Amino acid sequence: MKIRDVAAAIEEFAPLGLQESYDNAGLAVGRPDAEVHKALLAVDVTEVIEEAAAEGCDIIITHHPVIFHPLKRLNSASYTERCVEQAVRRGIALYAAHTNLDSTPEGMSWRVGHMLGLESMRVLEPAAAGGGAGFGVVGELPTELPTEEFMRHVMRRFCVQALRHGDIVRPTVRRVAICTGAGGSLIDEALAAEADIYLTADLRYNDFMRHEGRMIL
Repeated sequence: MKIRDVAAAIEEFAPLGLQESYDNAGLAVGRPDAEVHKALLAVDVTEVIEEAAAEGCDIIITHHPVIFHPLKRLNSASYTERCVEQAVRRGIALYAAHTNLDSTPEGMSWRVGHMLGLESMRVLEPAAAGGGAGFGVVGELPTELPTEEFMRHVMRRFCVQALRHGDIVRPTVRRVAICTGAGGSLIDEALAAEADIYLTADLRYNDFMRHEGRMIL
């Protein structure tokens, strides 16, 4: 199989046209016509190039692109340059599916929603392109749950030891909004959707002040 075949399979589900303008999804290192026999999957390229080489992988497929800003030189001065240099020397291609995977229909936020048992899900911020694409989802739990019980459910489902949250402003949760990745920009959408709680991966301190007592972050 060639790298272009792997890329085509990913992009059939998560087209590159859905990525944000600031993003750099797709094939960053490697030739599309190169042969590939084994792939390593990871969130980041961080620390996995040696593992990929040891496992005999020809390609590393990640969520975050290792090259996010243009490289003006390649002299091992930065971590990104060293990663790219190692990949080239070892003949390992680097491919990322980032905001296109976040915003594609049934993408990352949908997956989290399914894992938590949400029903009647819809896109939180629809993309201009339509077709069910967009960032975040909002859906309903089958039954209303006490807030702390729902939080423990999230912790168990994702094997985490703690959740960082704002004030618990309501005793129960039924409607849940989700955005994988940094979700500060969708807080207003979650409020407009009348979510009881908004789950996301990364928020700034001041974001916790924006819910005005109407939603748990």
